[in-house]
Formats: sequence, structure tokens, C-alpha cells
Amino acid sequence: MRIMYSNIKITVFRNSASVLIFLILMSSCQSLKTAIFDQYSYQQAISVKVESLNLMDDASQPFSTFEVEVGDLMLELQKMVEYEKNKPDNEVSYAMWKVLADKDKNLLAGFFKRWKEDDQLSEAFTSEAKLQVAEALDLIIKYEAQKNKTNETNILNFLGTN
Repeated sequence: MRIMYSNIKITVFRNSASVLIFLILMSSCQSLKTAIFDQYSYQQAISVKVESLNLMDDASQPFSTFEVEVGDLMLELQKMVEYEKNKPDNEVSYAMWKVLADKDKNLLAGFFKRWKEDDQLSEAFTSEAKLQVAEALDLIIKYEAQKNKTNETNILNFLGTN
């Protein structure tokens, strides 16, 4: 009788330990969550990159000539920010899209704001700005293509949050 009682205690202990280990693993995985691959985000990032860099090439001309195209692209940026904001476990991509769409930052929306204010931009300034915008969008594209720690760290470093 005593041996049977001991076996029951051991079995209960093992089951409890297994449940406890499972719960610890599950809670520790919560902090590692990353949004899954999203074909739409990937395609939109490529589309925004191509459209942005092509439009930036025209910044040496009067802004008014391209105001509609800039407005359309800014709308696409706003849509992406909203889309990325509402995906679960997507803080990294969302943060990068927000910076790109922020008119007070020196990336895409900030570039278009400056173009509008100055009416025309120098080719030297535009070339430098294009490099920064391309880098930011490449980081998003790489991260969307392969959500790994390296790509995440690259974005966080770019944002200055790491």
C-alpha cells in the first residue's frame, strides 16, 4: 500500500513539474513573439521603395509639378502605418513605418515636406536622402522577408533604440 502511495506522489509530482515547465516555456516565448511573414507587407514595402526613389529623383524640379504623386505616396505610407499598427507582435515594423511617415523626421515624409517648403531640392541633397530612405526600406523588406533576430536588430539600430 505504501509503495502504491509513493508511486502516486511521484506521478503527481512529475505531472505538476511538466505543467510548470510548459507554463514557464510558454510565458518566456511571449517575449520572443514576432509577427509572421506577411506577403502584403512585403509587396507594399517593395512598391513604396520603388515609387519613393523614383519620385525623389524629381525633387530638383518644382514641387507643384509632383504634388499629386507625393500626396498619393503619403497616403500609401499612412495606410502602411495603420496596417502595421494593427498586426499582432509587430512593434518593430510598425516603428520603422512610423519613422518613414513622420514629417518631422529626416526620412521619406520629411524629405517630401522639405521639397514642398523649398519647392526644389539640389541633386546632391536628394542623392544623400535617397540613400537613407533606400536603407530604411531595405531594412523593412529584409525583415518582412525573413523575421529573424539579425534583421530585427538592424532595424532597431537604425531607429537608435538598440
